[in-house]
Amino acid sequence: MIIAVDGPTASGKGTVARGLAEHFGLPHLDTGLLYRAVGRQVAINEGNPDDEADALAACDFAEALLEDDILRSEEVGGLASRASVHPAVREALFRRQRAFAERPGGAVLDGRDIGTVIAPDADVKLFITASVHERAKRRWLEMTGREIEIPLDEIEKDIVMRDERDITRKDAPLKAAPDALVIDTTSFDRDQAFETALEAVEKALKA
Repeated sequence: MIIAVDGPTASGKGTVARGLAEHFGLPHLDTGLLYRAVGRQVAINEGNPDDEADALAACDFAEALLEDDILRSEEVGGLASRASVHPAVREALFRRQRAFAERPGGAVLDGRDIGTVIAPDADVKLFITASVHERAKRRWLEMTGREIEIPLDEIEKDIVMRDERDITRKDAPLKAAPDALVIDTTSFDRDQAFETALEAVEKALKA
């Protein structure tokens, strides 16, 4: 069984995906971490994420980088969004994501193009979203909890820019698959978001 969970940054898709993976006993892949690793590697290489050659070279990152907490930072998130617009980068990471999805028994993957590109044959597709302000507030609380001081309005502006890049890029733009179940988590807490998603998945599997 393959479950695809897509959505914009800070929508709650990661929380939902991890919860579903644990509930169904499936492996989980946060595909956004792969792009964040590329963005971070570009910085390590002192390259430019807007340059396709620099971004592609950064796809050859060490696996250990995926465990680095710095990947969760706003700065790296911005670099990842810029690097991910390049078709060559998406192609380089496609095979790794597809192989994960095709493992025996299935998997849960979350990202921005899982249901549309990586696993269009997924058994269940979810698209998790929320208002820009709510997503910014969630990210601000997360950063504050990690003792990282950053203005809420700065995070909100960054999210708007990321959404614009992700939605308008030519290759694998952020959008809900035609057969995806759209869940707006603006007014939900973590538990409510997961329970709503679980109910949607179980209903889809019975259909």
